Amino acid sequence: MGVTGPIRVVVAKPGLDGHDRGAKVIARALRDAGMEVIYTGLHQTPEQIVDTAIQEDADAIGLSILSGAHNTLFAKVIDLLAEHDALDIKVFGGGIIPDADIPPLKEKGVAEIFTPGATTTSIVDWVNANVRQPAGSP
Repeated sequence: MGVTGPIRVVVAKPGLDGHDRGAKVIARALRDAGMEVIYTGLHQTPEQIVDTAIQEDADAIGLSILSGAHNTLFAKVIDLLAEHDALDIKVFGGGIIPDADIPPLKEKGVAEIFTPGATTTSIVDWVNANVRQPAGSP
């Protein structure tokens, strides 16, 4: 049973980080590429983000974190998705994330991390190539 319609992405700013320009740029790029984007706004809890993704039948969650709390917040979102049997929702993110933190985040279940300098085209291309793909697919 295939899923039809545009890819649905929740773009979220978890935690206390108040800088959302990058998240809005990504949301617009995804929208302009034909995806349905739900932007949750600033200061969202992991619980709010996961609840929104489930209610909106999202295919993916894009997290933007500049506050340094990425290890905690990404892990909490993944754990909550697991608790809700919703690990089919792919999580990707970006922001100020040290290179050394990326492998542990991916081991936890974050599908991709985009660091400063990533282009909107590369993010859109990644979402198109990787969201809605079964586990183990390229």
